[in-house]
Amino acid sequence: MLDFYLIRDDQVKPNFPESLGLVFVGSLDYITFEKLQNLGIISSQFDYYSDFRLDSIIIKQIRNNIIQKDLNFNSDIIKFTHLFDIADKNKSGLIAFGD
Repeated sequence: MLDFYLIRDDQVKPNFPESLGLVFVGSLDYITFEKLQNLGIISSQFDYYSDFRLDSIIIKQIRNNIIQKDLNFNSDIIKFTHLFDIADKNKSGLIAFGD
């Protein structure tokens, strides 16, 4: 699974989520991640098996892409944007760690 944690945009990237007390917000499985990449929602620069970060600007760009492609009601998109909603509520970005 690819686990997502809240992280402030100005916060340094930890080696492990527990090292800075990051808050877990949810996960994506490989199939969902692959579907989101095939839809062009998750950039191919991001790899399921590598850690990556989505700061608030990137989250906003992804949301705009979803709106432009009219994919708001896709079940995989809903699962992904739920993570964004939590990040927005906490004025934060997201960091993903593969486990």
